[in-house]
Amino acid sequence: MKNDVISPEFNEEGRALRRIRSFVRRQGRLTKGQEYALENYWPVMGVEYESAPADFAALFGREAPVTLEIGFGMGTSLVAMAQAKPDQNFFGIEVHSPGVGACLSTAHEEGVENLRVMCHDAVEVLENMIPDNSLTMVQLFFPDPWHKARHNKRRIVQGPFAELVKRKLELGGVFHMATDWEPYAEHMLEVMSSLDGYQNLSESHDYVPRPDSRPVTKFEQRGHRLGHGVWDLMFERVK
Repeated sequence: MKNDVISPEFNEEGRALRRIRSFVRRQGRLTKGQEYALENYWPVMGVEYESAPADFAALFGREAPVTLEIGFGMGTSLVAMAQAKPDQNFFGIEVHSPGVGACLSTAHEEGVENLRVMCHDAVEVLENMIPDNSLTMVQLFFPDPWHKARHNKRRIVQGPFAELVKRKLELGGVFHMATDWEPYAEHMLEVMSSLDGYQNLSESHDYVPRPDSRPVTKFEQRGHRLGHGVWDLMFERVK
């Protein structure tokens, strides 16, 4: 697994500014289980970055609807979703190798075969590897909210990014976002509502109840116990 990752920041217009970073897989940052998974399961489920469109049928060995998750963390929810829908393909992107290792380990333990993962910058993957009109769903759960006002421009959900996602979704495909930070939920709603070609699936034109398809994470359960809210947004590509 290659370690050179392009990690984006954003300018005032919300366009990505890139700089090369190297996420070195230091031994101290990986558990033995994660290291074992990267060495043994990456050749089966891992996908190296290439600056050319991916062939999903070849990657998964079949034709099936594809869900892309950006920033899957430790992968627990992604594996659960893939396990619950064996008739669909799931493709996950995460820049931190411990999370990738944990995801591979869990997927192997659960016997999940309809999952592929990458360790690379999602923006570059979307731009260069994901074919247009190829995704049934794009999932972005609990991205970094960049709380401070001067850092808001670094939030991944900006107009140009949402337009890029729309291009990769098939007609009728859905961009599903979730956050536990209300100001970011409001920011997402404002950005998405301003774009042509998306339709908010909320009956009240704001947020949707958490769909059964999105598992509740341990982090989210802890938040609920502390009285924290979670906001889900689902926007369908309609043109």
